[in-house]
Amino acid sequence: MDVQTGFFYLFSVVLLFAAFRVVTARNPVHAVLYLMLAFSQASGVWFLLQAEFLAITLVLVYLGAVMVLFLFVVMMLDINMDTLREGFWKHFPLAAALGALIALEMAAVLMGGFRVTEAPAGLGQAAAPVSNAKALGILLYTDYLMPIQIGAVILLVAMIAAIALTLRERKDSKAINPSIQVRVRAADRLSIIKVGVTQAGAAPQPLAAAASDAAPQENK
Repeated sequence: MDVQTGFFYLFSVVLLFAAFRVVTARNPVHAVLYLMLAFSQASGVWFLLQAEFLAITLVLVYLGAVMVLFLFVVMMLDINMDTLREGFWKHFPLAAALGALIALEMAAVLMGGFRVTEAPAGLGQAAAPVSNAKALGILLYTDYLMPIQIGAVILLVAMIAAIALTLRERKDSKAINPSIQVRVRAADRLSIIKVGVTQAGAAPQPLAAAASDAAPQENK
């Protein structure tokens, strides 16, 4: 067994273990960490398959942005795991049936193999050594330039709409406008009210004096 095969088995074993722990982990934070480990191992397998663009994209996009965001969101949310596990056995038969169906399909594909047709005559010629990332970039920005630009515009509109919906004015917000604080005047902070003269009443008597006055009256 050569070194490449050894790394393939190593990445595959760790990937299967991490995927299993994602489903079985009781703590959601641990599940997210195991998912990040699974993505890193899948990236290693893609490197072995010489699909470096997919491997780098998986690391940069998912591990560098999406999974970190998921991790912080899960850590900030107060998730009650008892309520999430209430309907586990209720939906278990359907989940088991779907899992068995997916396992049978994957087993049929892996055992049957992929049908490889004969290559066309034009592909037998020696091609210039170009990396996958460079070939994919040339293809995207030449033949598929318009779909790429349309997708970018759609994502930009979605991002602006999400920001606009999130930052709408709320009644319970305690935000302060600094420009209003700068333009404040003394008359806005302090107001003088003229109060009419009131006549002072009799001062209240202490408790001990009131009790001593009431005692002679009871004796009489």
